[in-house]
Amino acid sequence: MSDTRAFLLAHAAAYPALTLADLFKALYQSAFGCEHLVADPSAAEAYIAAEAEGARPCGRESVEPLDGPYVRVHLDMLKKGLSARTLARLFALSAEHRDGAQVEFEKKLAVLTEMIRQGELLFDADEAERAISAWRAAGFPPCHHSEAFRQAYAPAYRLVKAAYAPLLPLLLEIDARLAQGKRTVLAIDGPCGSGKTTLAALLARLYDCPVFHADDFFLRPEQRTPARFAEPGGNLDRERLLEEVLTPLRQGQPVSFRRFDCHSLTLLPPVAVAPSSLAVVEGSYSLHPELTPMYDISVCLTLSPELQRRRILARNGEAMARRFFERWIPLEQAYFDAMKPQTRCSFLIEADQLSDEAPL
Repeated sequence: MSDTRAFLLAHAAAYPALTLADLFKALYQSAFGCEHLVADPSAAEAYIAAEAEGARPCGRESVEPLDGPYVRVHLDMLKKGLSARTLARLFALSAEHRDGAQVEFEKKLAVLTEMIRQGELLFDADEAERAISAWRAAGFPPCHHSEAFRQAYAPAYRLVKAAYAPLLPLLLEIDARLAQGKRTVLAIDGPCGSGKTTLAALLARLYDCPVFHADDFFLRPEQRTPARFAEPGGNLDRERLLEEVLTPLRQGQPVSFRRFDCHSLTLLPPVAVAPSSLAVVEGSYSLHPELTPMYDISVCLTLSPELQRRRILARNGEAMARRFFERWIPLEQAYFDAMKPQTRCSFLIEADQLSDEAPL
């Protein structure tokens, strides 16, 4: 839940040279994000790279929260290793219409005008209300920073969804490796409902990389023995994942793997995947100790039991969710307790911090 009053006070303190127009812009961005700005996503990368070249150091945190589901990512992130392409794609993925944004925006403006009336923000209240009325009559078109703000702070940033902010250290690491020409295999492990598939899909959209799913490597019937199920993480066909996917990925060779069909309990015809500078393996048990030497970057997602239950019920329905709670989650928990991937990973990311909304 946003606190518009606290945000406005903090924003005014951080930017003492701001004008009323800059507060309008901050609230506009907080509600509407960047939906009006991405007319040509393919050109965004070049614009970002060129703007970053001449940008002054921002002198504050590179990621600046707003009063809503967006953050400003300052372009000095590019000097820290984030690529212009990655930021451009995050920016484009963040440009979407939000239902209820205008109602939310009006509420924020009401808070602003009341704070001015009460003397908490030192602007002329009548002037503010006249400006808002004219702006409303025009349909609330996008607004701009004041010249005073530009001169004092030289703003250079892009808006992205706040849900992406906890992922930026991971994206910096990926971009650093790719910039050095290093072939990279990345694994994402975590409990049911933690967002492994969603994160893998986001990486695929950002980097045009292949994604391999642990769900395609369930045990074949002849492997399903009591001894195998007694092993922590034993219900993944890690031998076949290693042979068909991870070994050729490490060698920079084409991959040919077979998906396991849970209905027929057979292996489907081979799927060919060309070599790529980045490849992602996602799914529970993917950070099994027998597999981790094959990865360059490892991610483990965590989440609270309450969020896990809510997500599984929403995703699978009550009948199917019962199978997760009674069978699959206890097997996963035995694996996490025994193998502790959360202590061996490159990045530990709490799904609770990403919000309930899928980051896509």
